[in-house]
Amino acid sequence: MEIKESSFGTFEGQEVKKYTLINDQDMQVSVLNYAGLLQEISVPGKDGKRVNLVLSAADIEHFTDNGMCNNRVIGRVAGRLAKGEFAIDGQEYHVDTNENGNTLHGGPNGLGNQFFEAETVTTPNTVKVVLTKTMTPEIDSFPGNEKVTVTYSLSNDNRVVIDLDGKTDANTLFNPTVHTYFNLGDSDVATVEDQVLQVNSKFHLDVDDEKIPTGKKLVNAGTPFDFQTPRRLGDALNEMKSTKEGGFDDIWQVEPSTNVNHEPVATLSDPASGRKMKLYSDRNGLVMYTANGMDKSLQFNRPSASWCALAMEAQTLSDTPHHPEFGDITLRPGKPAHHRIVYAIEF
Repeated sequence: MEIKESSFGTFEGQEVKKYTLINDQDMQVSVLNYAGLLQEISVPGKDGKRVNLVLSAADIEHFTDNGMCNNRVIGRVAGRLAKGEFAIDGQEYHVDTNENGNTLHGGPNGLGNQFFEAETVTTPNTVKVVLTKTMTPEIDSFPGNEKVTVTYSLSNDNRVVIDLDGKTDANTLFNPTVHTYFNLGDSDVATVEDQVLQVNSKFHLDVDDEKIPTGKKLVNAGTPFDFQTPRRLGDALNEMKSTKEGGFDDIWQVEPSTNVNHEPVATLSDPASGRKMKLYSDRNGLVMYTANGMDKSLQFNRPSASWCALAMEAQTLSDTPHHPEFGDITLRPGKPAHHRIVYAIEF
């Protein structure tokens, strides 16, 4: 087990550092101190060439100039918060908006736009990078000084564990995730169409024209959203071509799974290479986005185009302050919160 630290350029006058975790199977996970960005999950490939299983770039400029939030930690609240409004114990709050009058992924200055403090930890079977950031109302307009800790761990059984911890000095919200885009194919595989997806879900959320949940849950069976049995992604995507999005940008209700003894929330596999990623999460939502209409000029580690990767964002169902039946993402003083996401990789 090994940890390497290197420079990844500069952004806004600060050095971006990259921390690379390496296990005994030669699997590598690289994390940036900017945005907690998951720059690499790579495994040995054919002809001795490494294959990065996430949509990535070789320098910080191509992450910050693309208008996307790929592979960043996002929050305080992932997904969309209608009108940037919510209430806790009868107290109403209004936070900054950044998409059609709504707050998306924590707003214009959320976790995905922050530098984190970083430290590394090595144990006999695990290497870790621990990132911390205290979000204040002055930074992102949410109430409370919220200390967020994001711990990325790589173990010798090829599991990437992401622990998300939050504590606050005033009532606020906490529902972060990592906006990770996956493509398990070799580096020349341009889309995820031939990859196979299974999701432990019977329902997805009905949304309005601004992708805000209406409160209704729709049955997956008999629709393109049905992945209860493994299904080739391209078959489902072809059924979505005629939609406004031209692919998926949707919210599945999933059965939470907290460890590898449970059924995974989702499994993505690539028959051509034999690679597989099992996703575990202790929360009830999974947002998936298929990079619909992605700008072909973007410089990533594989061709940039629609369906070039699948974003899989494990979180509590979106806009829960307006739909309490979806869950409770309130964070209160003296009651810290913890969430876990696991990517179990097979190669």
